[in-house]
Amino acid sequence: MSNFINDANWRYATKKFDTTKKLSNEDLETLKEAIRLTASSYGLQPYKVFIIENPEIRAKIQPVAWGQSQIVDASQLIVFANVTNFGETEIDAYIKNMSETRGIPVESIQGYGDFMKSKITALSVEQRNNWTAKQTYLALGNLLNAAAELKIDVTPMEGFDPAAVNEILGLEKLGLNASLLATIGYRHEDDATQHYVKVRKSNEELFINL
Repeated sequence: MSNFINDANWRYATKKFDTTKKLSNEDLETLKEAIRLTASSYGLQPYKVFIIENPEIRAKIQPVAWGQSQIVDASQLIVFANVTNFGETEIDAYIKNMSETRGIPVESIQGYGDFMKSKITALSVEQRNNWTAKQTYLALGNLLNAAAELKIDVTPMEGFDPAAVNEILGLEKLGLNASLLATIGYRHEDDATQHYVKVRKSNEELFINL
């Protein structure tokens, strides 16, 4: 656990990436697995994750992401896109996957699928979209922690125009919405932000014991 705390203290939202340093395929696969194994509500993983290396696509996204240099300078740009209007089709796919993965009949878990449908489809489309968007933050958390252990920098970003990113990537026709961005790579030695003392609330101010 001491290593986890040390890694958490090491990481920060990198402002300037070293454009000459790229992630190895091995490290990228590790980060992908960390995202894949993330906990999610009901285990449904109601999102897709785009890993963008194409410089032309990233150049299009940069202006609608407040012009932030990390978009084009980092090793990769990650777009977390939540499923919109999540419903019965996605739940049926999850039940099928569970059946195949665990080697059990669909019929034996159909009741669980029906239970999820009763809870999720009762929500409005707006409520469902808010719920699926929130799930992407769990995946981002796993990415941050796994990357810190590998001494890979990650900058999470909410500063962008989701509608514009959706248009650039054609997400709407896929039933998706860009909810979060994250850039990954290696900090530039000239990034002064890495030397700032981390500012957090004290335990006394943050935690309430009842």
